[in-house]
Amino acid sequence: MTLFLAKNTAFPRTALGLVALASFGMLAFGLYLQHVVGLEPCPMCIVQRYALVMVALIAGLTAIFSGSAALLGGSVLLLISAGFGAFVAARQSWLQWFPPEVASCGRDFYGMIETFSLQRVIPMIFKGSGDCSKVDWTFLGLSIANWSFLSFMVISLMAMFLIFRLLRHIRR
Repeated sequence: MTLFLAKNTAFPRTALGLVALASFGMLAFGLYLQHVVGLEPCPMCIVQRYALVMVALIAGLTAIFSGSAALLGGSVLLLISAGFGAFVAARQSWLQWFPPEVASCGRDFYGMIETFSLQRVIPMIFKGSGDCSKVDWTFLGLSIANWSFLSFMVISLMAMFLIFRLLRHIRR
């Protein structure tokens, strides 16, 4: 059984490697939108970035190892991280479709620097400053939060497929 799985780990490892590569690409695109285009991330965007970093790291590290336990454990952790990211992206999409009457997602960056000490500003930076319900950018009619949700769901489905495939091979 172990020999069979060892010979057939090319697909899971390739899939996980592609997930890691795509995740780093999405992170780079998010940084491009922030620093070049000038879009301010909201607190929910920052949380989604952290979830995407976890997805990228878990997928990349799991792709390196070829043991069945590592592949199975990594796929489960990948499913949990991607599921969390999908949850946050779904919540942000909901806020964008049905915005609250009063939206407050944080302070302006320059206002924070002028008002607070550096020790208090650093944690505030990671909280984001944009409005979570505001749609600043769309592609094919979907916002960044919508695309983030779809991406996390595709990763979750792929992780579930890998888990079921690995469990099926382990039971043989």
